[in-house]
Amino acid sequence: MLSAFVNSFKIQELRQRILFTLGVVFLSRLLSSIPIAGVDYGMITNYIKSSAGQGTGGFLDMFNLFSGGAVENCAVGALGIMPYISASIIIQLMTAVVPTLEKLVREGESGRAKITQYTRYLTVVLCAFQGFLIARALEAGQLYFPAEVVRIPGLGFQLLTAMTLVTGTLMLMWFGEQITERGIGNGVSMIITVNIVSRMPSAVSAMINMFKPVDGVQRHSFFMAAVLLIMVLAVIALVIAVTQAQQKIPVQYAKRVVGRKVYGGQHTFMPLRVNYAGVMPIIFAQAILMFPAKIFSMMPWPAAKQIGAALGYGTVPYMISFGLMILFFSYFWVATQFNPVQIADDLKKYGGYIPGIRPGTSTAEFLDRTMTRITLAGAVFLTLIAVLPTIMGNQFSIPYMISSFFGGTSLLIIVGVMLDTMRQIESHLLMRHYDGFLKKGKLKSGRR
Repeated sequence: MLSAFVNSFKIQELRQRILFTLGVVFLSRLLSSIPIAGVDYGMITNYIKSSAGQGTGGFLDMFNLFSGGAVENCAVGALGIMPYISASIIIQLMTAVVPTLEKLVREGESGRAKITQYTRYLTVVLCAFQGFLIARALEAGQLYFPAEVVRIPGLGFQLLTAMTLVTGTLMLMWFGEQITERGIGNGVSMIITVNIVSRMPSAVSAMINMFKPVDGVQRHSFFMAAVLLIMVLAVIALVIAVTQAQQKIPVQYAKRVVGRKVYGGQHTFMPLRVNYAGVMPIIFAQAILMFPAKIFSMMPWPAAKQIGAALGYGTVPYMISFGLMILFFSYFWVATQFNPVQIADDLKKYGGYIPGIRPGTSTAEFLDRTMTRITLAGAVFLTLIAVLPTIMGNQFSIPYMISSFFGGTSLLIIVGVMLDTMRQIESHLLMRHYDGFLKKGKLKSGRR
């Protein structure tokens, strides 16, 4: 593997792509350190030092993790790239129900350019709304900091903060597009991954402090440290295995003789990924569950406040609702993105068929039945990985900064992006007759 990294810098094009990616990533990290105008940065720094490692794992802590600490720094990139991700998901889901958008998708490159334009417009709207809410929350002291961090509150601060946060997100979006076009890997996913990994030194430091004695009392045993280390390695291995797992459906193409040429007759397979939905069900579930507890807690009735407290982060009802919503959205995402009827029609059009299955309707039913079964395995896996940080926080009193690297959205994103980046680098190496990262075989890809 080390020789593969060395060989990566021997290829001029690959070396330029890697260096360009590193440079853009460095610029994106600067946006997580530059504070918003109109806030007392000295007070923010002191407040962060006094409350370090006290994250409870709520939505704000997760948002801070994805932004690479920009929220706790009250920085220009506090919104991160998540508004662009949300806009992309909304537009992608709308293409399945809005005929106009569905028609644009089928128009090829021009249609995709139009879809991208709509996504950017929606990103600006979401950023402006979220930026205004963050400005109001800073003035009221409803974020990490007390209200005194805002020097001159008022409409001017709110407008300036909203415009600053919109600009920060749009810059991150542009950085991501540049990495995708001229660098290595998917740019948007790369920025999110770097933001998450940037919190790892703080997590390691917090984990070391967990096992230091306080007033001569050892809070956690070293046996627990060994168990946690083995556990994180096992979880990473499991995530990699399930992310790579796929069901191979054999496909045979009939021979066709056109003049003196023979077409078809090939035997291949159709890969159906076990974790087809990826990390999307967890994102959907987290985004929806952040509202009910807040809404019920704001109601004047005692029963409603009890329901709001019961649905708070980390409670048993919360985890049950979280798991059920992940199961639901796993099937929902597959239903919107995987079209067995269209796949069956395409196979029939090009003379392909699944051995033992009649072309047409029978093939579509077989694909639908197979995908339903393997989606259940993927959904159960996502549920276990998603609730693992919460269980660790409740049972072992581990801060969210540490437990987030033992599972959940962050680990899935890191593993997925790292595997995809390694595939792209390996493809460049193999094209130039260099060895890849693995001496035997290749990294399995979801597409063949």
